[in-house]
Amino acid sequence: MSNEPTVKRWTAKRKAAVVMDIFKGKTTVAEVARQHDLTVSEVESWIEEAQRNMENGFRARPKDIREQYESELRETKEALGEAHLQIYALKKFKLCDVNYFGRLATIKMAGWVG
Repeated sequence: MSNEPTVKRWTAKRKAAVVMDIFKGKTTVAEVARQHDLTVSEVESWIEEAQRNMENGFRARPKDIREQYESELRETKEALGEAHLQIYALKKFKLCDVNYFGRLATIKMAGWVG
């Protein structure tokens, strides 16, 4: 175990310092997760957030925070809608498929079809 005190609350400043250490190659995601009893996905989400915000900092006209969240929300809703349509289509196809073969099996069992 490391000599570092346990972090009870991860402030933006602490997260930024950890992410910068990862970017600079001083540590890895797995090491940070292990040292601070975090999941790898938590640390990776910090990196993703930092990358999104970093990109915004390089824009000629940076988006404000509200615009960023609204844009992200819009993209998430679009992805959710697409996934919902795919699930609906798969269920519909499977239902049709089951009904067709179910009826065919019923007809065969009744002896109507050879």
